[in-house]
Amino acid sequence: MVSASSNSDAAQRGDLAASPLLTDLYQFNMMQAYLDHGMTATAVFEFFVRKLPPGRGFMLAAGLEQVLQFLETLRFDRTAIDWLRATGRFHEKFLGYLADLRFDGDVHAMPEGRVFFPNEPILRIAAPLPIAQLVETRVLNLLHFQSLIATKAARMVLQAPGKLLVDFGLRRAHGAEAGLLAARAAYIAGFGGTATVSAGAMFGIPLFGTMAHSFVQTHDDEVAAFKAFSLSRPDNLVLLIDTYDTVAAAAKVVRLVPWLRERGIEVKGVRLDSGDLAALSRAVRRCLDEAGLKAVTIFASGGIDETRIADLLAAGAPIDGFGVGTALTTSEDAPAMDCAYKLQEYAGVARRKLSAGKVTWPGRKQVFRRRAGGRMEGDLLTLADEGGDGTPLIADVMRGGRRLASPETLAAMRDRCAGDLERLPPALRKLAAADAYPVAISPGLRALAASVDRAIAAMREREQGTGR
Repeated sequence: MVSASSNSDAAQRGDLAASPLLTDLYQFNMMQAYLDHGMTATAVFEFFVRKLPPGRGFMLAAGLEQVLQFLETLRFDRTAIDWLRATGRFHEKFLGYLADLRFDGDVHAMPEGRVFFPNEPILRIAAPLPIAQLVETRVLNLLHFQSLIATKAARMVLQAPGKLLVDFGLRRAHGAEAGLLAARAAYIAGFGGTATVSAGAMFGIPLFGTMAHSFVQTHDDEVAAFKAFSLSRPDNLVLLIDTYDTVAAAAKVVRLVPWLRERGIEVKGVRLDSGDLAALSRAVRRCLDEAGLKAVTIFASGGIDETRIADLLAAGAPIDGFGVGTALTTSEDAPAMDCAYKLQEYAGVARRKLSAGKVTWPGRKQVFRRRAGGRMEGDLLTLADEGGDGTPLIADVMRGGRRLASPETLAAMRDRCAGDLERLPPALRKLAAADAYPVAISPGLRALAASVDRAIAAMREREQGTGR
């Protein structure tokens, strides 16, 4: 983690994620205008998803830990202040405000690994207006990406019960941070591990890796390559067998087993990375089983996504695990979700956006979830202090800029996610778009919305009366 005092210096070295300048220009424009007019009362913003991406029946919350880290360490050092001054866009009073800025607000949120639905806030920030405005861009950036990838990963987990799923996506990720956070999000969703070494070092995610085709190609023959790799990496040995002829390579592995056992080495598995995976996995399984190697697993990779996993397993392909790359780290079929971080209250007064197609529910909110027979039955969106039937999903996680608890473990997030996925209604566990999960709006929230609408209508009448 980059220290708070050096975040802008880090940006100069290329560590952009540590810089307070990693935001949109209009945030600074608005902040200066707010300060010029004394608008520093508490503002409340909430992050939510307006609608689900195509084919999705639910979303999975992820990224809260990185948001809290960002808020805790938010600082403008001399490098950042000097750069902003050099742009000539901002006056000294504003720059002085930035120099002393610390996040001292409150945060309420759903925990990571929680299933959520449209219009349900998974994060609420209450802070002085200029600060709550400033953090919008990075909060959106962190929550959008990890929730998007966690949801994609969860769809794969649901299609492959009991199978090992491994993130192979760093090389196709849209940048280093994306690759790391994708590995984290996928692990929360139920993946068994990642091939990304830094994710193992940073988050403690189990690491998996075999060999590349280049290793086989650099040797004069396939058996020589298998022997060399086995002697160098004898533990948890998995051999890649599709460089030339997959079935022939499986037979070579069978013939190699006695030689390996003489040296105390056992083949744990073989990996297929191309071709007709259903047919090849059956042929390889027969070859291994006929040699008494029933414990040797078959791991498949190469163009894998949730649909292909479902099709392969429905066809009876004897595949024990999958490595998933591009489809996971880019959420290939739905690379973005319609999410927002919107003002819900300012200076104690509820606010509402009425733009066409982007209407918001005003005020601070809570979500209550009802369950029946071990399944999710429906949610209720309420005002934060209204109460409702079911379990409240949004909790207080930061007060006055300080966390209320130690960071949660990834194991706890995985357990929560596994429980929520198990409790999903059957229709939402499928890949095809299902009937929408019921999210009701409470009487109190509807009444507040009507009150805000009346206030907006009165404002418009006053403007018309004055010709403004």
